[in-house]
Amino acid sequence: MTDHRRTFRARTLSSLAAVTLSAFALAGCGPTTVESAPPAATAIEAPRAQETNTPAAATTPSKTAESKKPAPAPKKEKPAAKGTALALLETTPVKGRAPKTGYDRDEFGSGWQDPDRNGCDARNDILARDLVNETFRPGTNNCIVTSGTLADPFTATTIRFVRGNATSTAVQIDHVIPLSLAWQTGAQQLAPNQREAFANDPLNLLAVDGPTNGSKSDSDAATWLPPNRAFRCEYVALQTAVKAKYKLWMTSAEKAAIARVLSSCPDQPVPDDDGGVTVPLAAKPKAEPKAAPEPETPALQEPAPGGDIFYQNCSAVKAAGKAPIRAGDPGWEPKFDRDGDGLGCES
Repeated sequence: MTDHRRTFRARTLSSLAAVTLSAFALAGCGPTTVESAPPAATAIEAPRAQETNTPAAATTPSKTAESKKPAPAPKKEKPAAKGTALALLETTPVKGRAPKTGYDRDEFGSGWQDPDRNGCDARNDILARDLVNETFRPGTNNCIVTSGTLADPFTATTIRFVRGNATSTAVQIDHVIPLSLAWQTGAQQLAPNQREAFANDPLNLLAVDGPTNGSKSDSDAATWLPPNRAFRCEYVALQTAVKAKYKLWMTSAEKAAIARVLSSCPDQPVPDDDGGVTVPLAAKPKAEPKAAPEPETPALQEPAPGGDIFYQNCSAVKAAGKAPIRAGDPGWEPKFDRDGDGLGCES
């Protein structure tokens, strides 16, 4: 314990000596008078920096020091579901409209045909399909529709149909893809029997309001859509299905318009094709019968010589019953023609 105290005392003395020496050193180096220091009362206060709302530079983060965030990756569009009209639309080729040159209604057959061979033409088939409370002409095996009621898809109105010259046009049969439009988007390349099937295919036919159908004319989806917005998804789905069935193309504007409609109903299914009409194989044109060659005009032949028949004189000719004998007759001899008129043994 004594050693510990000595050690502590020695450390204390050393510390005091060091403090004393430091005090002397400071006193020797300091000023000798106090007048050199300005009085505290007369000291001039430095002007304060003008206050601003700008944050101090030291607290502003450096733009160059910031690490740039990577741009977000573009969202991948979800592929259209299989079996939807949108998926079928993606497979439809795009081209411009071909010229309308050569178009005629008769290029699609003469009037309504019976493509499903059920004994009724396509117009009556569609009326029977789309009308309710329909009646039929007696004796036609429920074929010719005489009246009925249509829930019109184009206008969402109810229309009464009565067959007659002045009333039938209230309900018309619409070609979902108009024939003229089809002609300009690939139907020119179809065979005549395929175009006829197209014009009578139930997939491409709807019973609709007559005046509204007239306003549609041969428009595509880029220039005309049904006034009834609730039907538009089904309408463009039908158009897509028909064009796919007959391998027709769309214009870029037409395809874009259909895509816009289907974007509001991406699950719109491809319509059922239950009309019983398949696209027929292209019928080979019948070979035109070759014209029979015109009979050749036989060349005039020189009179055959008398051959083995020989008459000694006119008496022999007369005896053979060949008088008068003519030039070219068997047994003719110039000697029989005394007057040169081509007849011999005349008397």
